[in-house]
Amino acid sequence: MATLKEIITRRPLAATIRLRVDAGAAKPGPPVGPALGQYKLNSMAFCKDFNARTQNYKPGTPMSVTISAFKDGTFEFTVKSPSVVWYLKKAAGVESGSSRPGHVTASTITLKHVYEIAKIKQCDPYCQYMSLESISKSIIGTANSMGIKVQRELD
Repeated sequence: MATLKEIITRRPLAATIRLRVDAGAAKPGPPVGPALGQYKLNSMAFCKDFNARTQNYKPGTPMSVTISAFKDGTFEFTVKSPSVVWYLKKAAGVESGSSRPGHVTASTITLKHVYEIAKIKQCDPYCQYMSLESISKSIIGTANSMGIKVQRELD
């Protein structure tokens, strides 16, 4: 429950903006500029801060960003790691999953790949309280639905 001081000092929210921007490649042009411009937010400040936060990722990695735009022209944002599907495609070395999952296998990965993806995803704000086991089970389910087979070890 929020305290009275938090409620009084809370800024009114104008919008929540969700974007997918490549790591280290945010620039004031589309899609960032128009999305922030309609709420009169400083897109250059966002780009500098975003690029600084994502400098540890490989350039070109698609990052999900949730921006809270406030009516006074300020903003806050959170950056999530890339999606599980993106990591699975990279680990499997495929462009897309199987067109017939369960019947046709697109590729194969190991449990080590699943564990590494789970460790990365555990740092995300919405997964930080989940166990590695439950995240791994979710990743295995996603891999199965993409037609990617998970094995103990590759032959």
